[in-house]
Amino acid sequence: QLQLVESGGGLVQPGGSLRLSCAASGFTLDYYHIGWFRQAPQKEREGVSCISSRGDSTTYADSVKGRFTISRDNAKNTVYLQMNSLKPEDTAAYYCAAILVTRNTTVQDMCASGRGDYWGRGTLVSVSS
Repeated sequence: QLQLVESGGGLVQPGGSLRLSCAASGFTLDYYHIGWFRQAPQKEREGVSCISSRGDSTTYADSVKGRFTISRDNAKNTVYLQMNSLKPEDTAAYYCAAILVTRNTTVQDMCASGRGDYWGRGTLVSVSS
């Protein structure tokens, strides 16, 4: 079964850190761009950060630049999102998605459009004192 599974969410105080993981099973991530998206209650889903299949291109939403870092370990078939200096407005369900590189989509396009071939079920992040 082909699936993405997110983990690492939880409750954290403002200014704290979390590291989210997106693990693939049933397929290799080597040929996929990966994106992290989030959706807060009563808000539209937004692209947080996306990374190319080789890890040589990344993009970030303006709201998380300088605080979040996306990375990938293809040997572990896993993509990470390191989130530092968390703010209450980062509270959301976070999802990872994978899109095949042969779809000719840049990471910028992936994050802007929210396109993906596979999606995880999400992990909740809550930032509150």
